[in-house]
Amino acid sequence: MHGYELRKQLNVVLGWGRVLSYGSLYPALKKMLRAGWITEHVGDSAAGVGRRQRIVYELTEAGTTQFTELMSQAGPASWEDDNFALRFAFFGRTDMEIRLRILEGRRTRLEERLERVQAQLARTQEQMDRYAMELQRHGVESVEREVRWLSDMINAERQRPDENTPTENAQ
Repeated sequence: MHGYELRKQLNVVLGWGRVLSYGSLYPALKKMLRAGWITEHVGDSAAGVGRRQRIVYELTEAGTTQFTELMSQAGPASWEDDNFALRFAFFGRTDMEIRLRILEGRRTRLEERLERVQAQLARTQEQMDRYAMELQRHGVESVEREVRWLSDMINAERQRPDENTPTENAQ
């Protein structure tokens, strides 16, 4: 895909809450080029005279290997705020055990955060005005909602067979 289409597709996958900027995309593409994970080709220009030809990026075998390696990791970085949505977007290509570790790690991290925020809120409640209190309440409710959602996802994962593992009937 060319950069514009790649950005558009990633923004759809990541959802409305996260927007990938060109300022993040193109440096990341250059880094992947240097590492040999992608190649670039000058595509046909349907844009007309005087316009730049589009550069099309393609995943290499080394890039596929790197992606597979990244999707098999389930350490703390995979459930942090900056990485979780991206990892979750590619759960369809991740083994069930890895998905469960990431979901459980994210839930534990949020439960810890929730405890800290609720304790802090109880201590500072008298010092806040109405709007600061509402903002804190909104934050707590958002984290509680995500913890419930994660618990539902974990239960669903445990109740169904791994879609990424070949079954006996599959050929």
